[in-house]
Amino acid sequence: MQHVNPATGGYPMPTIAAFLQLLPSGFESAPYRSTDATIFCVAEGRGASRIGDETLTWGRRDVFVVPSWQPATHAPDGDAVLFSFSDRPAQKALGLWREQF
Repeated sequence: MQHVNPATGGYPMPTIAAFLQLLPSGFESAPYRSTDATIFCVAEGRGASRIGDETLTWGRRDVFVVPSWQPATHAPDGDAVLFSFSDRPAQKALGLWREQF
C-alpha cells in the first residue's frame, strides 16, 4: 500500500515515497529491483530478505536497506509488516526511475 498526501493524492513529500506491506505467513515475494534505494523498517513480525547475493534475517524494529538496482525477495516467518521509504518521487521527476520484476 502506498501512502499518499490526502491534500494532493501524491507522495507524502516531494522527494520521498512511503509504503506499507503486509507479508502473510507462507508468502515469498518474487524477485524485484528498481533504481530507488529503499529503506525498510520492520513494524511487525520477523523473516528474511535476500538482497543481491546475501540473505539477512530481520525482526520487529530492525532497519535494513535494499540498495539501488539490487534484486530483493522477502519471506516472513509468520505474518509480518514492513514500512519502507525511498527517493522514488525525485527519480521519477528526473526521468531516472525504472523497475524490473
